[in-house]
Amino acid sequence: MAEVVESPQIRDVLVVTPSVHGDLRGRFIETYRRSWFPLGREMIQGNRSDKEAGAIVGLHYHLHQADYWYLTRGRARVVLHDLRQGSPTERATLLVDLGGDDEKGLFIPPGVAHGFASLTDLTLTYLVDGYYNPADELGVAWDDPEIGADWALSDPVLSPRDQANPARSEIEPALMPRYGLRTA
Repeated sequence: MAEVVESPQIRDVLVVTPSVHGDLRGRFIETYRRSWFPLGREMIQGNRSDKEAGAIVGLHYHLHQADYWYLTRGRARVVLHDLRQGSPTERATLLVDLGGDDEKGLFIPPGVAHGFASLTDLTLTYLVDGYYNPADELGVAWDDPEIGADWALSDPVLSPRDQANPARSEIEPALMPRYGLRTA
């Protein structure tokens, strides 16, 4: 049975350590089960991201969507930052290294900024509880000193979108998430 633990750094972020079963033929891992997330909604879309070593994706956030991440190949440094106004862990930053022999999944609630650095070539699969909505694809600067993330990369490759994200202090008030408020 998987172990599901709430992060002590950021409220509602859940770290899943699944059970791994293996024999001479290979391995079997149950990577996701809806019942692990009693406060979550049904995941309705699955996505895959393949990145080369040295890439940074993020920081992204959603007002309405939760994500569940599971790394299937490679190693990543995940950065999470609680943007939710009124959250007991508002402004907290969490770093989680995924991959290698360490099997873990991450449930990321709405309002928690998230991104990852490709420490190797990698494949990240992720489930979301809302269909793609460009109005809910928001971002904050990956290198914002207020967030203070250690990405473990010295010369990262970023998309134009991620290079243009505002600092936390520059996010428009209407786009700042609020703890406990979520609409479909």
